Amino acid sequence: MRETPRPRFSAGESGTAHPQHCSSRASAHGTGTLGSGTPHRSDGRSPQTPRGARRPGPAGCFGTTPPVPKQPAFRCPPELSGGYRPRRLAAALALLLLFALVTWQVAAGGPLRSLDERISRTAAGRGPRPFTELLADLGGLPIALPVLAAALLYVRWRQAPGRRYAALRAVLAIVAVPAAVIPLKALFDRPGPLTEATGYYPSGHAATALVAFGAAALLLRPSLPPAARAWAMPAAGLLTLATGIGLVLRGYHWPLDVIGSWCLFGALLLLLFPPEPTEPADQLQR
Repeated sequence: MRETPRPRFSAGESGTAHPQHCSSRASAHGTGTLGSGTPHRSDGRSPQTPRGARRPGPAGCFGTTPPVPKQPAFRCPPELSGGYRPRRLAAALALLLLFALVTWQVAAGGPLRSLDERISRTAAGRGPRPFTELLADLGGLPIALPVLAAALLYVRWRQAPGRRYAALRAVLAIVAVPAAVIPLKALFDRPGPLTEATGYYPSGHAATALVAFGAAALLLRPSLPPAARAWAMPAAGLLTLATGIGLVLRGYHWPLDVIGSWCLFGALLLLLFPPEPTEPADQLQR
């Protein structure tokens, strides 16, 4: 059927005209003109919010439609937000369970206590006395406390951001040693290997060495150069192990006294010191 021609009106005439027929769908999407390819735009004006002018969002990516959500005004510092890993929590729980097992064997006189006493009677008095005495003294207050105090002063001098909370944790850990060891010694009242005196479980020297050397390594490790950073914790572990060996060889403690202290206060360090990022390289060169 042939289309009837539409009447044309002049400027002074009034009337209703039918909409003009579009030749194709593609012709309706033009840029500035009919059929040029830009939808919803009948002229050559640029869009009000071009993609190149959009501000990036919080993660550095281009946002969608303004307003883009901003970062929160307050962010919890990472040293207070925890940062505990499941593996770290599992290790602390395992140490606490092992401490409970050792404590039960010591209190009930189980098979572990019998084996512990046989080993101690065989090992006590072995080795050169000056050397074993020196090893045992590593866990004393005259040696362990100055090491931790030097680490605290170093962190304070560097004024590393976020390390003040780690220093507070170290102080809390060393204060927890007498607060936990003294009541436990009075509760279990275990006699010593070479004496009839009691109050030997758990070992205070072993606990002091573990907390002082371990906390000092945890404080200093983020500030050390990469070459020395990997040796901080092994050095602390070696000093702690040497202290325990010296205590057993000198006959100051049973082996389970030392192992119980390591389990209890090793779990404490794991819980008090979550993993923390290392300092940037520019701060290490100050």
